[in-house]
Amino acid sequence: MSEPKTLFEKIWHNHVIRQFGGDRFLIHVDRHLVNEATSRFAFEGLKQRGLAPKCREATFGVIDHDLSTRPGRQWDSYEPAKERIGAMQENCRAAGIELIDIHDARQGIVHVIAPEMGLTLPGSTIACGDSHTATSGGLGAWAWGVGTTEIERLLATQSLIVRKPKTMRVTFIGERHPGISAKDLILYFIGQHGVTVGSGHAVEYAGPAIRALPVEGRFTICNMSIEFGARSGLIAPDDAAIEYLAGRAYAPKGAMWDLAVADWRGLPSDEDARFDREIEIDCAAIKPQVTWGTSPQDVIAIDEPIPAPDGVASERREPMARSLDYMGLQPGMVLEGLPIDFAFIGSCTNSRLSDLEIAAGIVRGRKVPEGVTAIVVPGSTPVKRAAEEAGLDKVFTEAGFEWRESGCSMCQTLGGDMVPPGKRSISTTNRNFENRQGAKARTHLASPAMVAAAAISGCITDIRKLDIRKPGI
Repeated sequence: MSEPKTLFEKIWHNHVIRQFGGDRFLIHVDRHLVNEATSRFAFEGLKQRGLAPKCREATFGVIDHDLSTRPGRQWDSYEPAKERIGAMQENCRAAGIELIDIHDARQGIVHVIAPEMGLTLPGSTIACGDSHTATSGGLGAWAWGVGTTEIERLLATQSLIVRKPKTMRVTFIGERHPGISAKDLILYFIGQHGVTVGSGHAVEYAGPAIRALPVEGRFTICNMSIEFGARSGLIAPDDAAIEYLAGRAYAPKGAMWDLAVADWRGLPSDEDARFDREIEIDCAAIKPQVTWGTSPQDVIAIDEPIPAPDGVASERREPMARSLDYMGLQPGMVLEGLPIDFAFIGSCTNSRLSDLEIAAGIVRGRKVPEGVTAIVVPGSTPVKRAAEEAGLDKVFTEAGFEWRESGCSMCQTLGGDMVPPGKRSISTTNRNFENRQGAKARTHLASPAMVAAAAISGCITDIRKLDIRKPGI
């Protein structure tokens, strides 16, 4: 009888080509996703070596990071990015790689469209030149971000040399309170355990609260694995994941679908599988979360006071003091009622149709106050199209939001979207680092519901005190 294995160990075992000694292994990569922001020099390196992509059919190009999201945008609408976008278009044409270009009906943020297209499959390995590739783990894939040198190696060999990570399981027990989203769960976890707890680990999320999440919420959880030091996060596939994938363009069809589903059902961690570390989170303790500082671990519940640096471990005091100074805040303050200048709903963390539905349910019939800029950037063209068919675009625009084309946008001052110096933003993105949304911009991370509530209130607001017009948060 074989030794019990975790989900990650099963995927690992199926993809090891050879061991080089110690903990270094050659791993086959099933899907390689390339974008215009990180692949240019990898393509140039390939040309200099006289090499061509080894597995064109397993490689997909995506333009998502640098392009403008303004209506009517073209490849050259944002001047600083047109050289990178043009190079990406030419590199994919020359290499024979399928490109999801700007006007492609499938276009969108790579971590949104990979699952949408069925490029992400349970038990597969996925690599991309972007740290938040872990998003695809929501369907039970082992997915991780790589650098430019690794992109070149992947193009040339369809494999990578990696060190085998340790395993960690984070189990969410208990039932979520109304209004508590996947974003709140993962922010709370990071706030409790810090930004390094996942270093060197492949993290599996488990427990009844995870199983109760819709698949799109699982993407949010896995997306933010990076923010506590892990390179990948996984959730075992179940009926919900299988239903999500059924009929997707690149998902198996016919008899192959039946074989694939049978295989996927064997992927969940065995009952007696051992993890290198186990952490348990009680969802009953989680309230709506908002960050106050410049790290995702600088997070509190909406009704909690900002902590004082002198009340934490010595190594955290200086960073906390710096964060407070940068954000223009003081210990003891409560974030509820703090005025905002910008509200951004988008990014690979929270820009899917369910995120927009939740936000629209809050803003419907309300107005964004004067002085607040509110922007919605759908995660993909299919998301945008579905939202428009449901009339969500009108809900947002009638409330005073800008309705954009899909792309990375204000997550990292891309495509020309940014928060001016000293202005305060509340955002559904994954990072609140200094200067992340613009030079000297101040960013608070929160769920789509919390961002929508702040947008129509003009200040950070406790959604539990609002009359929510649409159920299902």
